[in-house]
Amino acid sequence: MAEHIGEDGESTLIGMGLRVSVSPVQTAFYLILVTLGILGNFTVVGVIGKSIATDHVGGRNSDIIIINMALSNLLVSVMRNIPLVISDIGLELYSSKEWCQVLMGVWVWLRSVNVWSTLFLSAFHLQTLRRVAPTAVSRNGPRSLPKTLLLSLTLIWLLNFVYSIPAHIFSTSGDVNTTETLMLVSSTTRPLLGCVWNFPSSYSGLAYATTSMVIHETIPIVLMAITNLGSLYTLYTHSRVRSTAQDAPVIKRVPAERRAAKVILTLIMLFIISWGTSIISVNYFNYNRGSSAEFLLIIARFANIIFIAMSPIVLAFGHRRLRSFIKSTLSH
Repeated sequence: MAEHIGEDGESTLIGMGLRVSVSPVQTAFYLILVTLGILGNFTVVGVIGKSIATDHVGGRNSDIIIINMALSNLLVSVMRNIPLVISDIGLELYSSKEWCQVLMGVWVWLRSVNVWSTLFLSAFHLQTLRRVAPTAVSRNGPRSLPKTLLLSLTLIWLLNFVYSIPAHIFSTSGDVNTTETLMLVSSTTRPLLGCVWNFPSSYSGLAYATTSMVIHETIPIVLMAITNLGSLYTLYTHSRVRSTAQDAPVIKRVPAERRAAKVILTLIMLFIISWGTSIISVNYFNYNRGSSAEFLLIIARFANIIFIAMSPIVLAFGHRRLRSFIKSTLSH
């Protein structure tokens, strides 16, 4: 989907792609967000991971899901956002066709995992609120990690890896003279390291982009909105019967679940806003190409990083161990 028109009038696949002008202020702000994302998500993985490893009764399911989401955030920052910052500074890097195929596949894979991991957190919280009673914890010995949960998270990574295979096949490398004509939220808001899409035709490229928009962009956001509304309704129902059922195990947990709900709902709303903004901007570029395309691509780029940078901060407000670690670090 990238073309360069040579002197003989023929189209040859060579290029770097669309260049969006970025001001020094935008570069500095983006660098701050990328740094926050890397440090914050590394802290989340390290602190909560250590608590799971040292907990003799096994980690809480929600902690495992949070680590999975933070890990996907961290990998996206390292594999995608750091090269973007290097490119913005002015250092032009180019990859071979083989490396571009690997990188495009990895970018699509990690971004897609990031979406479904966030949805999984929202769905898990709704299921937790609707349980009749809390899961019993054995006090007689160590408890192993939940196999069903680990299997579900493994499936998220495996299925999204399968989805990323076309990105490995239909991508190539080039130089500075190519114009990118297709972008995906799950991989690019502009070409990077000389890597661009190389579908057989514009129709097959748009078909893949449309499928991606529906399956990996629109459906997860709609499901997140539904699960969030379901969580709010469940909490409302619990609070209404609280006065008449003080001894019910779930009712006793309503205050704690309400605090957790505020954190998770904030996370999901942050994701919906950032991801939704990116979807609108990138698909405007794909299907419209109006005068606002370049501006919207800049918006999409920052929208993609906002959730990764801000989610550790939101988690710190609601997770006791994270708060304790941050307070201890700041006090020293």
